[in-house]
Amino acid sequence: MSAARRPLKSLGQNFLVDGNIIDKIISSAALESGDTVLEVGPGRGALTGKLAEHADQLLLVEYDHALAADLSARFRENPRVMVVDGDILEVDLNALLQNGQKRWKVVANLPYNISTQVLFRFLEVRTRLSRMVLMLQKEVGDRLVAPPDCADYGVTTVLLGLWFDMRREFVVSPGCFNPRPKVDSIVVSFVPLTSPRVEVGDEALFRRVVKGAFAMRRKTLSNCLKKVDLFTPDGIESVLKSCGIDGQRRGETLSLEEFGRLSRCLSGLSA
Repeated sequence: MSAARRPLKSLGQNFLVDGNIIDKIISSAALESGDTVLEVGPGRGALTGKLAEHADQLLLVEYDHALAADLSARFRENPRVMVVDGDILEVDLNALLQNGQKRWKVVANLPYNISTQVLFRFLEVRTRLSRMVLMLQKEVGDRLVAPPDCADYGVTTVLLGLWFDMRREFVVSPGCFNPRPKVDSIVVSFVPLTSPRVEVGDEALFRRVVKGAFAMRRKTLSNCLKKVDLFTPDGIESVLKSCGIDGQRRGETLSLEEFGRLSRCLSGLSA
């Protein structure tokens, strides 16, 4: 079978093979009767088999055509499992996740080379999700739950933190995969919020402000925001003063609440 072929390094394929870790992921997902589940990058299906035992409906999105064909053959007698041969960065997730009033759980060992891009795709469809349990490179997981004013704190921390409760579940060693990755992994759980953690005004502007604040991490917040090219330098200084934020601070020292306050003030300036 093609699933037995050598993993493709170009696709970031590191297949989970440790049964104990698979059981821990299933437990973290808190699967219940009637759950609809999405798995991204199921690969050879080590996690998929367990998910198929619990889920009322299981949707698999696999980019590797040969592995997608193997999964289709494996589950062809199971009407509760649907395999999509496609790229998670390109498929119409809104259309795939239409399922009446039911919200989806996402359980996946994400390809590490595209994990951040995938996270932002899930952010776009957060209202269709009830919970995510994702295996990530530990470096990425550490960034997601980092506090302000540390090297790991950044754009993904703030933008994902606006809409998700995120929690480290457990660390996974390289020996749990075939082939062994060169880094540790971590399982992180995500619970979507029904409203943003803080009010930010214009959310598109909020995203630009956050990205601008981290674009040059060693520069002051004032200088970074001037590069966003949305406001005059005098306008930025005035807003920073009015919302009580020192423009000489670096962006990585601002909390989510401070980014929200700054974005609300700047929304008024750009109106």
